[in-house]
Amino acid sequence: MENHLQSVKYKRGEYFQVLDQLKVPHELVYRDIKSVEDAVDAIKRMQVRGAPLIAIVGCFGIAIELGKEIVQIDDKTQLLSYIREKIQALIDARPTAVNMRKEGLRLIDFLEEKAKSRDNVSILKTDVLVWIEDLYKLDLETNKAIGKHGAEAILQKYRKNSEGKINVLTICNTGSLATSGYGTALGVIRALHGNGDLNQVYFTETRPYNQGSRLTAFELLVDKIPSTLICDSAVSWLMKNHDISAVIVGADRVVKNGDTANKIGTYQLAIAAKAHGVGFYVAAPFSSIDPTISTGDQIVIEERPGTEVTQIGGHLISPEGTRVWNPAFDVTPANLITGIITEIGVFTPEELFVKLDN
Repeated sequence: MENHLQSVKYKRGEYFQVLDQLKVPHELVYRDIKSVEDAVDAIKRMQVRGAPLIAIVGCFGIAIELGKEIVQIDDKTQLLSYIREKIQALIDARPTAVNMRKEGLRLIDFLEEKAKSRDNVSILKTDVLVWIEDLYKLDLETNKAIGKHGAEAILQKYRKNSEGKINVLTICNTGSLATSGYGTALGVIRALHGNGDLNQVYFTETRPYNQGSRLTAFELLVDKIPSTLICDSAVSWLMKNHDISAVIVGADRVVKNGDTANKIGTYQLAIAAKAHGVGFYVAAPFSSIDPTISTGDQIVIEERPGTEVTQIGGHLISPEGTRVWNPAFDVTPANLITGIITEIGVFTPEELFVKLDN
């Protein structure tokens, strides 16, 4: 991993810890996760967030229970029942992000297939542990592939000359703190910077949890990437007055037609980008793509407590009794998206639709 930030720490049968992202950047405190219930709690509290990381944390919650033999499982039928139950609890923790559902169902399919030819429950447990540990490694490889493909596509389309560097804009946090390491949209930005092609990345504060001003700012400073923080409400004025080549965002769910659910505020970035002739790219692994849903209208949007808006750091900033609507995500229509950056290449929403159909 190129930077110094670790979102999780894990050793089979010994410990599993997650970085409490609510305390970043002021403190780097790791929370011990001793059970699936602890993992669910950390996800719900947003001590961990980011669709790829939610899946990793959920699966590692299962791994720590199995590795430390916290639950007694005597046969493969019991093991399958246990895995199905725990996966469902993890899916329910934050339903908009699709990665937990997809990876959880892949784990169930894997175990069902293994159980056809194996009866030894200890060996099957080990199979599950290896699968989960490999998921973590695969996510890092996927992120780096997304970074490479995204950087190449954006430079090819927007760099004005071979010497020119570009400016980009992003939202929320899509880096090492949202994944196993490197990142999706921030992985593309890291690749641009690493190749010497980035002039400046602008990033929004991302209210109400300030993932931009807290987490992305911290990652960019650690990696010494040239960057500038802006208010959420400044994006249109930024595009009018600065030479922004592309907006690069992450995704919690991309559906079959290319509509994309991501952090609240993403949709308005896409509208502003369209109005100013700026490219709009979604960086997402295939684990974030959900071909079972046809359009974004069918995505369940999580709504969170109003106190997240009326308070900052536990301090009230709005009058007592203020009514709040606090959706955690919005959906950007496919017709506003220039390209969807995946680990196997960059696709227009139309091209992705064809690929998913084949």
